[in-house]
Parts: sequence; C-alpha cells; structure tokens
Amino acid sequence: MNKRERIKTVFLRCVFTCYILLLIKILFLSRISILELFTNQRTLFRSVNLIPFYSITEYLTASSMNIKQVAFSNVVGNIVIFIPLGVYLSLFKKNKRAITNLLLIFIASLFVEIIQGLFGIGISDIDDVILNCLGGWIGILGYKFSLFILRDEKTVYTAITILSAIIGLPVILYLLFMMKMRF
Repeated sequence: MNKRERIKTVFLRCVFTCYILLLIKILFLSRISILELFTNQRTLFRSVNLIPFYSITEYLTASSMNIKQVAFSNVVGNIVIFIPLGVYLSLFKKNKRAITNLLLIFIASLFVEIIQGLFGIGISDIDDVILNCLGGWIGILGYKFSLFILRDEKTVYTAITILSAIIGLPVILYLLFMMKMRF
C-alpha cells in the first residue's frame, strides 16, 4: 500500500468514526444526556412496537398535517442515517456479499432498538429496524452500482473518498457539533 492509499484509508476510517459518533448521538443521546442516562432520578419511558409496519401505517393514516410531517421526517430519517453504513461496510469489508452486510446492518439496528428499550431512551420499534435495513440496503446497492459503473474497486474507493471529503465529513461535523441535541 503506497502513501496515497494509506492517507485515503486513514481519512475514510476517520470519517467512518465520525459517522458512528453521529449515529450514537442521534440514536441514543438525542433525548437525554450521558449524565442523565445513569441517574436514578430519571423517569423511564418505554414504548415498544413489535408489529411490522404498524407505525408506518399509523403515520400514513394520520389526519393531522403536523403528525404527517413528523412521520415523514421519522421514516426518511431512519432510512437516510443508515445509507452510509451500507456504503462503508461494503467498502471496508473483504467479504463484499450484500447479504452479509445487510445482516450486519440488521444486527446493528436491532441492537440499537434493544438498547433504546432497555434504557428507556426513545421508542423501540420494529419499523425502525425495517427502515434502517432499507437505508443500509440502499447504501449497499449504491456501492454495487458504483462498482458496476466504474468497473474498478480502487476507482470506487477513490470516488467514495472524494464524496466523503466533499459531502460526508462536512455534513457529519455540522450535525455532530451544531445540532441542538444534548451531549
């Protein structure tokens, strides 16, 4: 591995680390701070939905425009935040099989929902797992499509590095440091 490839790899791993920190912030620390998480003064609110597509159906049938806007941002948000995971898993793993990467995304999403339920942070919802997997699948397909179009893994690696530098890192850093969420 030459110097340029090492720099690309270190840069992409740093962007991926920032992305993981953003996921932790959004998924676990958007409603409470780390200090509030372990205090015995905190009232736990647990809500669990194990019926597939129940929340999505509720969103679609809601009559209030305000609920529809929140629903839209929830559905789209759950998809969008896992797209980079699909791309980066496909990029970093030696085993490029889509089903293996999708299984890892499913496990990560399920883990998030279980932690949210156990600690009473957010709502544990099977629909979130479904939407997160859809986002990861879109990321995997985006990687596979790039590989099909560019026909060379090194070129795809370079393209993702450039996109991460131009779009990914600025967006991630903005969301990490400028969003008004507790940290």
